[in-house]
Amino acid sequence: MDIRARIHGPEHPQTLTSLDALASLDDRRGRPAEAESLYRDVLEKRERVQGSEHPDVAKTANNLASLCCRDGRYAEAEALYRRAPAIREKVFGPDHPFVAEVPDGLSKVCEQTGRAAEAQELAARQAHPRASCRKEGSRR
Repeated sequence: MDIRARIHGPEHPQTLTSLDALASLDDRRGRPAEAESLYRDVLEKRERVQGSEHPDVAKTANNLASLCCRDGRYAEAEALYRRAPAIREKVFGPDHPFVAEVPDGLSKVCEQTGRAAEAQELAARQAHPRASCRKEGSRR
């Protein structure tokens, strides 16, 4: 990690990708405070360096949302979960499969906050694009 930062610089997209992966590793190893700190740092730097509508910003926002959701901070998680597909729609267009996939976490947030109908709707929307992508990609 230090080598990448020295070669590319501390705010280079490749360095930020490595830091995002390190945050994910911290999270999986049961160090959520360290992971959150890194995710927030990476998110801030990505927004500044790559722009607030870059797909990498969406990825880090989604990762941070997952951590917030597990911690019970549903309002923050929801805002981050909704931000990721909005960025993807601006970048890839409304019909792209990346946009159609609603994060599993967003339906969990809706469930946890007493919005079962919305959670079911999100789950149904998520299942549908996968089926249509399989159809389009299948050979007959």
